[in-house]
Amino acid sequence: MASNVAARASGLAWPLPALVAWGTAWALFLAARAAGVGPAPAACGAAFLGAACALVETAPWRRAAIVAGFPLSFAALGFAGSLPAWAWLALLAALVLAYPRRAWRDAPLFPTPAGALQGVEAAVVLRPQARILDAGCGLGAGLAELRRAWPEAALHGVEFSWPLALVCRLRRRDARIARGDLWRTDWSSYDLVYLFQRPESMARAVAKARQEMRPGTWLASLEFEAPDLRPHHRHVGADGRPVWLYRLPFALDRRRSPRD
Repeated sequence: MASNVAARASGLAWPLPALVAWGTAWALFLAARAAGVGPAPAACGAAFLGAACALVETAPWRRAAIVAGFPLSFAALGFAGSLPAWAWLALLAALVLAYPRRAWRDAPLFPTPAGALQGVEAAVVLRPQARILDAGCGLGAGLAELRRAWPEAALHGVEFSWPLALVCRLRRRDARIARGDLWRTDWSSYDLVYLFQRPESMARAVAKARQEMRPGTWLASLEFEAPDLRPHHRHVGADGRPVWLYRLPFALDRRRSPRD
């Protein structure tokens, strides 16, 4: 059974494999309980099925998400015993609505930690009313840190998930929030573009910045370094994470790209 479920899920775009695996694990648990199987054996069988389904994925974080889905939901529903079992499936549906499939091709919801950009304004001196874009602003944590760093800046955010964009608009009245694709948003008018993406996204971000951004403007990436580029500055915020700062035109890191 697990192999058939995994085989079907392997042809689906993320996060559908996770949804299929979690839903199937819960279906097995409910069927086992209806047949008179005790809660512990039923839960163990469902957790094993979820773990088997995770084998179709190669990315470690996706495997972990699939494996953890049933045990975490089981524990949560056990702690809140008044909730029916189907409540977890409702939560999954809410996840799909709030974070559509296309958005998972970039980074999941990674809020910028408090203090991550503290002091960065000393390394990046921007003009008054500089235009700053948080590309993939989520619920607005990054915009809050950008506001602390540059109080007079004109802040903008773009977020693909419309529920997240709506909440961000309500939370960050001091910024202009657009619902859209960060890769289709024009970066040419911004003095600084801020990212908290994934390592796999950085090459694409560099190519986009090269094509659209003006000389003297900045690309800032929290935690993840751009491949083959020499940063203008590496800043470490209060939480210990590096902020990689690149100024247009970019400088190549000859040690890592000897053929360029």
